[in-house]
Amino acid sequence: MRSLNYAQRVSLDFTGTLFPHAICLGDADNDSLNELVVGDTSGKLLVYKNDDCKPWITRTCVGMLTCVAIGDVCNKGKNLVVAVGAEGWFHLFDLTAAAANKADSSSQHEFLSSDDQKPFFTQHIPANTKVILISDIGKCLALWSRMCVLCIVLSSLTTVCVCVCVCVCVCVCVCVCADGDGRCELVVGYTDRVVRAFRWEEPSDGSDLGSAQLVLLKKWLLEGQVDSLSVNPGPEGLPELMVSQPGCGYAILLCSWTQQDSSGSGEDAPATPGSEGPSRDVVLHLTTGRIHNKNVSTHLIGSISKGSKEESSKCGLFALCTLDGTLKLMDSSEQLLWSVQVDHQLFALQKLDVTGDGREEVVACAWDGQTYIIDHNRTVVRFQFDENVNAFCAGQYTCKEGKNTPCLVYVSFNNKIHIYWKVQLERMESTNMLRVLEEKPEFKNHLKALGVDAEDTATVRSLVANILYKDSQT
Repeated sequence: MRSLNYAQRVSLDFTGTLFPHAICLGDADNDSLNELVVGDTSGKLLVYKNDDCKPWITRTCVGMLTCVAIGDVCNKGKNLVVAVGAEGWFHLFDLTAAAANKADSSSQHEFLSSDDQKPFFTQHIPANTKVILISDIGKCLALWSRMCVLCIVLSSLTTVCVCVCVCVCVCVCVCVCADGDGRCELVVGYTDRVVRAFRWEEPSDGSDLGSAQLVLLKKWLLEGQVDSLSVNPGPEGLPELMVSQPGCGYAILLCSWTQQDSSGSGEDAPATPGSEGPSRDVVLHLTTGRIHNKNVSTHLIGSISKGSKEESSKCGLFALCTLDGTLKLMDSSEQLLWSVQVDHQLFALQKLDVTGDGREEVVACAWDGQTYIIDHNRTVVRFQFDENVNAFCAGQYTCKEGKNTPCLVYVSFNNKIHIYWKVQLERMESTNMLRVLEEKPEFKNHLKALGVDAEDTATVRSLVANILYKDSQT
């Protein structure tokens, strides 16, 4: 395991306090360049752009913000900024106009009237929201909470979808096309180990969103607490609905409903025979390996890109991490690709292509700033952030070069947000100069011109040493 030392970073001013998941990266103003969105406990929504240490845009929301996200929530072909407060208020902001106003203004920061700063849509959902996750399987909006979690995945085939109140005691929820019919379903996980699937129904003309409702499709009963939900391509390439289980386990939920099974409506999804009764269409998987605590909380992230060279394989890749330091990469055929045990409490799990080869690496961050980047071959590199971490995210951000680049974002406890914007690596594995030179055709041409046999390792090593050291000493 080799250590990295990233040097290129910018520090942003942030004087408030935030929840660990009230931060995200994405194209907030629809200019194809990503911004950083942060929500604090006073209700302020801050948008940072480029390397400016001051917020580019500030908005005010109701209550303290616990999570934020960016995505095409209304399926209108443009991104919106989503902010959710602890009291349950759900806000949508359209910052496209703000970008246009900024282009016409000489000021770097935007100042709008009070009406322009209001969200164009607000709604009250169950309180205590904790985290929002954007998935790249379609456009996914996820809200995890202690009492309520909402995750919406919108694909190009879905209809307009908005957040509504569902049942209480929700732990995690995801809205996906779970049954492959081209329509999105809302899948909700609860603190009582129950998962329910709903479908959003609205008038055919789409004129009145207020009359839309959630229709209950299915209910599953699990053995352990629900920590996270994700979607991953199965062995045949079809999407599978996955839920993490304690002790580094996971379960696959079978979506076997039909249109005739649909029943229930509205917020409470009342029980009806045949639909609300717990279903055992749950395939539990307990991963092998050393697990110190079978009840340790587990997080899961699916659909990890394998790169163009390996996309012929239908099996999807997903990663698991636990709070006691276990990291695993598996495929949907239940094959364990690797397992890593570290001595840090891992609280954040991301995926990021740091080598530029199309294959996404697994990125895990601990509370003390230790960050692990692991590729598909179990090559591990680590980076030590020099402070304790309040929140962490990884993704694409436009900082200094006018284009999106891979970055790591750390929120410290000292009123600063640090963005490491140049984290791309030429390779993950360790190497040496001779090995790098041997991969370059022009190096062999130069050796041939000098009369040196490229297969004579000792002579080549001596030649390189003379060029690097002896010539500089004379």
